Amino acid sequence: MFYYLNGMLAEAFSDFAVIDCGGVGYKCTISFTTRSKLPEIGMNTKLFTYMNVREDAVDLFGFAELAELDCFKLLIGVSGVGPKAAIAILSELSPDKFALAVSKGDTKALTRAAGVGAKLASRVVLELKDKVGKSVAVSEETAESIPAPVADGGVFDDTVASLMALGYSRYQAEQAVQSLDLSALSVENAIRQALKILMKG
Repeated sequence: MFYYLNGMLAEAFSDFAVIDCGGVGYKCTISFTTRSKLPEIGMNTKLFTYMNVREDAVDLFGFAELAELDCFKLLIGVSGVGPKAAIAILSELSPDKFALAVSKGDTKALTRAAGVGAKLASRVVLELKDKVGKSVAVSEETAESIPAPVADGGVFDDTVASLMALGYSRYQAEQAVQSLDLSALSVENAIRQALKILMKG
């Protein structure tokens, strides 16, 4: 129903914000990630929204970035993950770090979220590993945190392997790397340049 809210930030707490749009205050549940990106009270802001309808309540969730909303939708599509758990995970992990954690199978990163145990974290990884790379872009800064694989197949193979760890398919990774001049590139620089190509496409 609501795609986004654009109005004055009337209230902001750790778990929700109120956006005044034409004299009507909309309460949106938010993550710590979104909270950190909100302006000062009284300033204009924009939140992308998701409306969750239950038998006894209608809840509105707000996100500073579309990428975080995309992550939220993926998470609540996982069996056993409700909006509360999804917000908890996104409070611990920004969208790109969430995508990286799922792609690498890093369940420990997910269990740092309140109320998320090892079993639920494993289910998130299992159900989203093949989806997250297609839905959430990973920033170059986060990608640089991936350790390069042990070199045994040259820059081409190592770069492809690293891109696949981020959730891209082998075909996507190979197509991007094939367009690079690898003669003077390290694996880290090749990953960086290949990501630019993949994010444009």
